[in-house]
Amino acid sequence: MRVGLVIPCYIDVFYPEVGIATLEVLEKLGIEVEYPFDQTCCGQPMANSGCESDARATEELFIRNFSPFEYIVIPSGSCTHHIRNKFIAAPPSPERDHIQSHVYDLVEFLHDVVQVKEFPWATFPHKVALHTSCSAIRGLFMQSMSERVPDQKFSKPKDLLQSVRGIDFVDFERPDECCGFGGTFSVTEEAVAAKMGYDKLDFIGRTGADYIVSSDMSCLIHLQGCARRLQKNVKFLHLAQILNGDHE
Repeated sequence: MRVGLVIPCYIDVFYPEVGIATLEVLEKLGIEVEYPFDQTCCGQPMANSGCESDARATEELFIRNFSPFEYIVIPSGSCTHHIRNKFIAAPPSPERDHIQSHVYDLVEFLHDVVQVKEFPWATFPHKVALHTSCSAIRGLFMQSMSERVPDQKFSKPKDLLQSVRGIDFVDFERPDECCGFGGTFSVTEEAVAAKMGYDKLDFIGRTGADYIVSSDMSCLIHLQGCARRLQKNVKFLHLAQILNGDHE
């Protein structure tokens, strides 16, 4: 199994340890990983802001880098959702179709493709609040939606994390409500985004969680900033860091 690894630009710049953890988890599972060094952004910020034509060159570069791979893996639901469902700035081609049908969030890849049942090297004896992003829930269907009441409840990120020894999940109000990040929304609508983040932190804070964990570092960037402003003593980790056994 040969994987092309995409590290989102914001992770590469601000949280490189998340990219390293993703690589190491895949390698521990015996997967051959390649990282094209001239990769850049997937084009999501431009597309989300209505600047579709500005994303064309970025998408074309992405296609050149990753069309040779059987599997394309990204530790970010929002980037995966963009590429799979909104990757339309580049002109139609068999290569673009291949990209869209072969891209996976890290959680999807581990849960659905590799079907990992255990991470024997990982231990995490802490109380965890699991936040799953809007893109991961409603774009990638990685977790059930609370508004679809009759649907069977499931969570692929939680399934993976439950394989880590010692982890203790806490439940909180309105768990699948947006944290307020929303990509460029948090820039153009700062006050609304901040209030949504404060609400999310309040719900989680009532549980006594030690860590807020997500498979989307973009949400955690926003929530971490909100927590600093409110001087809340809570820690943040990407799911890959726990699965890799980086923190105990």
